[in-house]
Amino acid sequence: MEDREDLKSILPFLPLLIRSSSLYWPARVVEALKAMSEGPSRSRVDSGEVLWLAISDMRQSLSFSSRFVAPSASHGYALFFDELLPRKESNKWLNEIIPKLAKLLLQFTSLLEMHYQNAGKLFGGIETGLRLLGSEQTGIVFLSQELIGCLLACSLFCLFPDANRDAENLPGINFDHLFASLYENYSENQESKIRCIMCYFERVFSCMPTGFVSFERKVIPAEYCYSSATSPEADFWSKSALPLCAFKVHTSGLIEDQPDDALEVDFANKYLGGGALSRGCVQEEIRFMINPELIAGMFFLTCMDDNEAIEIVGAERFSCYTGYASSFRFAGEYIDRKPMDPFGRRRTRIVAIDALYGPKMRHFKHGCLLRESNKALCGFLHGCKYSQFQSFKENGSQEMQLARNDNDPDCLCMETSSSHETPSVYVETSKEKLANKIGRDSHVEGHQCMDHEDTIGIATGNWGCGAFGGDPELKAMIQWLAASQARRPYISYYTFGVEALRKLDQVTEWILSHEWAVGDLWNMMLEYTTQRLNRETDLGFFSWLLPWLTTTVTPPHHLNPQIRLDQ
Repeated sequence: MEDREDLKSILPFLPLLIRSSSLYWPARVVEALKAMSEGPSRSRVDSGEVLWLAISDMRQSLSFSSRFVAPSASHGYALFFDELLPRKESNKWLNEIIPKLAKLLLQFTSLLEMHYQNAGKLFGGIETGLRLLGSEQTGIVFLSQELIGCLLACSLFCLFPDANRDAENLPGINFDHLFASLYENYSENQESKIRCIMCYFERVFSCMPTGFVSFERKVIPAEYCYSSATSPEADFWSKSALPLCAFKVHTSGLIEDQPDDALEVDFANKYLGGGALSRGCVQEEIRFMINPELIAGMFFLTCMDDNEAIEIVGAERFSCYTGYASSFRFAGEYIDRKPMDPFGRRRTRIVAIDALYGPKMRHFKHGCLLRESNKALCGFLHGCKYSQFQSFKENGSQEMQLARNDNDPDCLCMETSSSHETPSVYVETSKEKLANKIGRDSHVEGHQCMDHEDTIGIATGNWGCGAFGGDPELKAMIQWLAASQARRPYISYYTFGVEALRKLDQVTEWILSHEWAVGDLWNMMLEYTTQRLNRETDLGFFSWLLPWLTTTVTPPHHLNPQIRLDQ
């Protein structure tokens, strides 16, 4: 294997060793995996209890300390495979699935070798190889579904080193805490989470998928993020003349079932996946269970800063479910019929953005409002490895010029400054370069360029509300601002029955009928939150903005954002 910088960055987090530029498993691990691949008659792994003993032996062979393993993990594996699974299913796992997992792990080194050989040659030299993507590090990683299956098999067997992940702000990736939580405080929802992952493995080994999943870290330059309420960043939003996009309200249904090919929002923890591999069982964790390939991103993506988001394209769905949180239940396998894009990814786009956590009144502070708006904007921008918004000094005239992006010397961007429009910079993104490459290469037959993202909207809901303390009315407006500023054509909002959003459709229809711009809505929100912080009103934003919604009074004709803002 070539001396690759991307491999160097991820090597400390792999259970593999490297010698003479080649990756390899330690000999004792190879022996254990070969025995397991031949079934219980050779390996003697005929129960969950013995499976954990085999896992522990391999961890010792890798010189992993037992102090990093959840103390109840052994009991959790035994409980699930020996008691909770029906005997027929347990036998299938021990006699068929576990051997296939071991065979796949024996291919781990060759799969990685093939991955790195291809990663440097894809799409005109753009780096897509598996590597650590840390804070402020834009980049995209393409993984085959087969390699992801191998990574998740490694997680099930708890073979990833755990000692240095905290130091690098990486979430846990092994499944020991997932099973330990099952034993320590049994609940049906925790069992259902594991059943979702088991469904994934059974499907993968019945027919190994051949597609790809991409993971992209998106960053808005830090100078455009939260610093103070009077910073130029707030001025950027205040002066935006972009029109608000269409707003579709759904009082029933789920984001993951949206039919419109939209970018689906993951109400994320700053550590991707949140409590997916422990006890968590709300929006993000459920999504990671029904689309387990998302878990692979937890392996190499560090926690998100305030100006970062993570976009994942191509993760296949494998499970159905009912309920939420404590009522969550696995409801059988799901056949994902989403078509594939020219890069071999399913047309499922998911963006992880983490909301602020804290007491409700905190969310009315202008700095917090700014932080949330910038966070959502980062997530909603079109594949923005290099896309960014900047403020310029207005010179009273329209001008257009080409400028070179310091982050990408081969990339030209266009600056537009106008006294009537919000200044912005457009820079060719990594995804567009991939598209252009495909368009140029004659050997890629039948492939069209990347989707016209002008048609791709946002599917979201009550991001950062509930336990995180966010105000549903404000959060809906913040996401509308961000989607509009990102030039998305629409936002599909799923209210999940929240009472505070009962009038959401009427509010958005009224605002759209009066042709508000992004800046109009932003300034109204600033005026409202100022009054909330000063205890001048205790109304929700909708009732404050449109008092007639809760009365029989005729809507006032004078309520115009420009009139109110000029006063």
